[in-house]
Amino acid sequence: MKLRVVATAIGAAAVALIASSPASAQTLSHYDHKDPYKTGCASGARVVETAKIIRKDRGPVGSLKLMWSGKCKTNWIEAKTPKSATGTIFVRTADGRKDSFRFSSGRTRHWGNMLMANNMCAWGGASIRWDVQHGPGKSGSGKSAFGMTDTKGACR
Repeated sequence: MKLRVVATAIGAAAVALIASSPASAQTLSHYDHKDPYKTGCASGARVVETAKIIRKDRGPVGSLKLMWSGKCKTNWIEAKTPKSATGTIFVRTADGRKDSFRFSSGRTRHWGNMLMANNMCAWGGASIRWDVQHGPGKSGSGKSAFGMTDTKGACR
């Protein structure tokens, strides 16, 4: 009888520990901070939110997609930008985790790394610069723009 009471108490404590720490389980994902295409997570992924990358004085100059992989339970951001743009793509989760990825010019399609976001909201964005001039006599100002996704469709 005493053994059964101890086993029941240990089992109840284990269930309480697991139930009280879902966020800590999220941080254990082996997909966090990895490329969705290299891991195969992009296969079968879908777009859950979109947004525009906006230049204040000119309007949209690019676009964003918040992606969801049901296979890997992850989110990441994909961006379409001017070919001359450089910038940073970021993704965040409701439990406070974040990832950012810097990209160089030369392509118009970019994507950041993933974060596990099963049963929680996620969002992301991008900050870009292009036509930056460097060297003697150059202004270096260039153009910049920013965009961010919403969370309404991204709470899985």
